[in-house]
Amino acid sequence: MTLKQALSQSRDIFAANNIEDSSLESELLLRHVLQIDRVRLYLDIDRELSPDKYEEFRSLVQRRLEGEPAAYITGNREFYGLDFYVNPDVLIPRPETELLVEKALELARKRSLSSVVDVGTGCGAVAVSLALNLPEAKVYAVDVSAAALEVVAYNCRKHGVKDRISLLQGDMIEHLSEPVDLIVANLPYVREAELAGVNTQGFEPALALNGGADGLDKIKHLCREAGGRLKPGGCLLLEIGQGQAEAVTEYLNDTFTSAEIGLASDLAGIERVVILSLPS
Repeated sequence: MTLKQALSQSRDIFAANNIEDSSLESELLLRHVLQIDRVRLYLDIDRELSPDKYEEFRSLVQRRLEGEPAAYITGNREFYGLDFYVNPDVLIPRPETELLVEKALELARKRSLSSVVDVGTGCGAVAVSLALNLPEAKVYAVDVSAAALEVVAYNCRKHGVKDRISLLQGDMIEHLSEPVDLIVANLPYVREAELAGVNTQGFEPALALNGGADGLDKIKHLCREAGGRLKPGGCLLLEIGQGQAEAVTEYLNDTFTSAEIGLASDLAGIERVVILSLPS
């Protein structure tokens, strides 16, 4: 069987089982088996796939059919043009979270950001992306999970920023020792009643998804702590879920009466990031 035939076969199987992006998923798994990039895959598309590699590929296809995300199967996920190691101890980074990075870098073009903290860092995708794009900034990556911070440490080494990112284990920013210019956070915001429909067959950690009854427990917790951890003129960027913008902005207006609050929408037009700026 050629690589082309193997891809076609798995693509048809995925499509028949309602797995989205069947072509991309097939490519990712076959490239992982062969340890090649996309260019090499298509340069070699007509060559024969060895029986051993075909069996390995088939086993990965079966794991995907059983609901395991491709990112956990391969151990990789792309985010903001970078490749990150992921495992079931961390949430798989979503494309919409790149908006947090974009808005942080927009702020950096307007004001000095010498210190940044990423709360609920997960695999460290946001923290590492910011460290690479803000080489003068001190970056903190915070997570309540020790296992998640091990993944962050790996990604810091992988991208050459291990000396520039301080890892903190704890709930929110309780262990942050100094005020910072910017807090960014992609905290759990899924309503508890909706958790089963969002989690990928139970493979992703519920701790990273469950936002309580209204989905805002963790977000409100951080907002209550943020005032004492932001410098004058500091900013807070929060990723939120669909339909949560009004509730979050109302809560922030009550908590920070003199702050400027704005919203940014993702590519789907969903209000995805809340931007709070304190007066100088």
